[in-house]
Amino acid sequence: MQSVELKVTIKDWLYIIIIGAFFGFFISLFFYFLNKDLQESSTIIFSISTAVTISLFASLLISLSNNMILPKVNQKFWYIVSFIFSFSSGFFGFLFSFAIFSYTDFVIVKYINNYWFYIAVTIGFLTFLVGLILHQFISMKYKNESIKTEILETKLKALENELNPHFLFNALNSVSELIYVDQEKAEKAVLHISKFLRNAINKDSLVSIETELSMVNTYVNIENIRFNNRIKLTTTVEENMKAVLIPKFSIQLLVENAIKHGYKTVDLNIDIKAYDEIIEVSNDGKISHNINYGTGLSNLDKRLDIQSIGRLTYDVKDDRMKFIIKLKKGK
Repeated sequence: MQSVELKVTIKDWLYIIIIGAFFGFFISLFFYFLNKDLQESSTIIFSISTAVTISLFASLLISLSNNMILPKVNQKFWYIVSFIFSFSSGFFGFLFSFAIFSYTDFVIVKYINNYWFYIAVTIGFLTFLVGLILHQFISMKYKNESIKTEILETKLKALENELNPHFLFNALNSVSELIYVDQEKAEKAVLHISKFLRNAINKDSLVSIETELSMVNTYVNIENIRFNNRIKLTTTVEENMKAVLIPKFSIQLLVENAIKHGYKTVDLNIDIKAYDEIIEVSNDGKISHNINYGTGLSNLDKRLDIQSIGRLTYDVKDDRMKFIIKLKKGK
């Protein structure tokens, strides 16, 4: 007995059918020891088969009710409709099994032959009660999943709210240094920041690599006003990686980190590569062997974990500092 909001998955129904088979087994034991004439394997076969048949009817009729009938019926009639379908799954499930086994010489079939209608009605009410329990179980299951999702989303939004001021303060500091030195460059920087923020304020937590790189280019343009175009950016992205979704600001953070910690008063070459589910940001500036994750890197690492995107690592190779996002398979 369930409302339209509930979605019983195939996995849920598989569990129900297995439980039904066990339930049938215990019912068969009851009949087995009830009468010496019923102490044969056919009793167990009939009971288990009937339980499975009832479970299959339940999965068919209740799913039909939930997906096709209830959405078209006034909500005040949902419980009546659900009762009818839950009852019918047990009633007709038993009748279907009884009709099939009536062609056999099973002793148990002959034993219940005069009571089949009463048994069918009784099982119908039992499946209604089971449906009621199932309704509560599925409700609690999805309520818990919903709460977990809301908690993760809240954590994610908190991280994003922490990140936006982090970038903005750094960008405004860059502009403030230019105001007294070169007003024209300061004006260009403000325009670039405006363009960057227009793209950044969208509500999507995940963006494609292609979109992220567009924001990175704008960010580097902002920084190059201050650094007199000494930041050289090169990007190499495999075609199949362009549409891959990653946390917003992820590559931008790594580029920002490279500029902040790698710049040495000479040209800084930053290479971005995206290939084989790996995003690599390297630079030829200062090398740090002991990395302590600050606000930006810690933020990115947490978001990658919360959104199950991948993990952040770093390496020093060929005199280049590298930060690597290793994406999970299929991301």
